[in-house]
Amino acid sequence: MPRLTALSVRNAKPGRHADGEGLYLLVKSTGAKSWLLRVQVEGKRRDVGLGTVDASARVAGKSEASPIVIPLLQRKVLTLGEAREKAAMLRVAAKSGLDPVIERDRDRQSIPKFRDAAKAAHKALKDGWTEKGAQTFINSLETHAFPAIGDIRVNAVTAADITATLAPIWTTKLDMSRKVRQRIGTVLNFAHGKGWRPTEAPGRSVTVGLPRQQKGGNYRAMPFADVPSFVAEVRAKVATTGRNALLFQIHTAARPGEVRAARWGQIDIGKREWARPATMMKGGEAHTVTLNGAALGILAQLKGERSPAADELIFSGQRGGMISDMTMAKVLRTAEQPYDAHAFRSSFRDWAAEKMPTIPDPVAEAALAHVVPDKVVRAYKRTSFIEMRRELLEAWGAFVTSRHG
Repeated sequence: MPRLTALSVRNAKPGRHADGEGLYLLVKSTGAKSWLLRVQVEGKRRDVGLGTVDASARVAGKSEASPIVIPLLQRKVLTLGEAREKAAMLRVAAKSGLDPVIERDRDRQSIPKFRDAAKAAHKALKDGWTEKGAQTFINSLETHAFPAIGDIRVNAVTAADITATLAPIWTTKLDMSRKVRQRIGTVLNFAHGKGWRPTEAPGRSVTVGLPRQQKGGNYRAMPFADVPSFVAEVRAKVATTGRNALLFQIHTAARPGEVRAARWGQIDIGKREWARPATMMKGGEAHTVTLNGAALGILAQLKGERSPAADELIFSGQRGGMISDMTMAKVLRTAEQPYDAHAFRSSFRDWAAEKMPTIPDPVAEAALAHVVPDKVVRAYKRTSFIEMRRELLEAWGAFVTSRHG
């Protein structure tokens, strides 16, 4: 029969107190209390530390519920009841010829900390990135994420943890904060694909506890709620190459450089797709954009009745060459908008998180040509993955061409 009670554990004096079946309460002269299991493994006595006593436990032996479900063998702070249960599990392991210490630490050892998962993701994915992109990926996490969540097991990282990580830079380093958020999501989705965490990266809940970002930073993003009125204003003016290119960029959530380099041979009107070769992509990997009705409308207007050559630029300058980045930026300056063309991608991403909760985060990241672990893609199957992207971009096109958003 067990000899300890929750009350006797609380009032125990320094020394070793037996509970029965090899479970002991150890109390140091300092008052620190811990649990010890003594078992026989292949004829040899083993002492296995189970963890410290849960000092917050009530007399009834119950502790406050954790917001994270932690397997019993991984818990290091235990009530009397939890210590007995953990001891029973390890006794069974010992009787089966298993090493109870290895069994105690098995799950904890198999799930890496966030910093180790980030390094694993970086190693696995960097071949698909440029050298600079791969280096900035890990450097930004080392600087802005590791100090806060680097030592948290990747399966235990919550939306609240990410929010706390982003808070110091959210309103002071706008572009970096968005990139860090995206990169944390890449690590968590990679971890999900590896089986290290049961869920993908949290979405909208991350920014609920953060203030609204104001203009500033490297890329100043227009609030997504304001994009429809801006698009309507641009469409109401006389069409120019710069205006058409900027509208096409907004509709496709592409990078300005990708739009400026777009050629007619990359467009498949029948499939409603824009296939961008690896040479024009930031990550150095070919990527296909699904074209919504708004983007196709611009292409139809530009193409008219003619049949442009495959290598002809869609948005060309006066002499047939590529337009400069200032051509698109000038549209915003003329409209007296303090935002950056590139940052319409952030507007799209914020809209997707806020208004399309049924679309998983990896789909929105893929729509932006951000790296998504292949296992995540396979989890949705490639066909449904691109169809979800098509649904997302179609909804975005409908949103930005509506008068009131």
